[in-house]
Parts: sequence; structure tokens; C-alpha cells
Amino acid sequence: MKSPIRSLATLALLIFTAAVPAALAIDAAKSTVTATFRQMNVPVDGEFTKLAGSISFDPAHPEAASARIEIETAGFDLGMDDYNAEVRKPEWFDSARHPKASFVSSGFKALGADRYLASGKLSIKGKTIAISLPVTVRREAAVTVFEGSLPVSREAFGIGDPGWNEVLDDSVSLRFHLVQPR
Repeated sequence: MKSPIRSLATLALLIFTAAVPAALAIDAAKSTVTATFRQMNVPVDGEFTKLAGSISFDPAHPEAASARIEIETAGFDLGMDDYNAEVRKPEWFDSARHPKASFVSSGFKALGADRYLASGKLSIKGKTIAISLPVTVRREAAVTVFEGSLPVSREAFGIGDPGWNEVLDDSVSLRFHLVQPR
């Protein structure tokens, strides 16, 4: 015969597990992460072409949401092979030693009207910084779309040759559009 405490604990675990949806992989082919920076006051866009990750999200329980996104730094595409090779070097992303950048959430907070504040840790080039970023969540027919942007300091992550500081702004805007099948 099972003890009442063990039965109650099992029931509580089942209820909690049912309330937290399983993490579903994002559709990398339909998702984008773009970095915009200013070079000599002219905006330049580059896209991270290789990303993966999963998100667990229930709008009824945003506090239980979680996200884990990984981006291959060698997949940063500025549209020209020479530029792409340059940003993989040690002064920039150091893709050989730090092949991936990542964001791992520690919580979501509802802000109203399909807007949330995701908190977590952003890791780039071996440095990890706690961040909070606004996220808009849209449910469409067969997918859920997570969108947002955040400013990132190149200097905080040691990205860029100091000789470029006169021509490149420190602030980079990261925009994401993550599509997750339902």
C-alpha cells in the first residue's frame, strides 16, 4: 500500500509536469537573428545563418517558460566572403575557440498585450552577461513567433580590434525572429 504522502507527491508532480509544456525546437530555416551595427555612421546588417534552440512557453504560465538558443559564430554573414572570414578571427568572434554564442533564459515575466520580459544569460566569445530583453509572442495558425531586439556592447564581449573603434560603434542591435512549430 502506498503512503498518502507519496501519493500526494506523485499527484503534485503530475500536475506540475502537465502545466509546463515540453520545450519545442525552433524552426531554424524560418528563424532569423540579425546584427545591425554602424560603420562610419552607416548601418550595416549581418545575419547569423546557423542557429538552433528550443523554447517552452505557455502564455497562461509565462513564469514557467524557458528558452535556450545557440548561434554558430562562424555563420555570421555580412554578404562578402572576405568580411565573413575577418569576423571569424580572434579579434572578433574568435570562432575557432568560441564556435557558439548562446542565450539561456532564467524566467519570463508578462508585460501585457503579448509582450514579455525574458531574463537570462547571454554568452558570446567566452563572456557571460545577465540580461533582460523584451519579447513579443504571436500565435499563428501552426506556429508561435517570438520577436524582439536588444542592444549589445561589443566592448563588453571583447568583440573587435581596438583599431576599429574609431569607425565602428560599440552598440550592436541584435534582432531575433524565432519560429516554433506547435
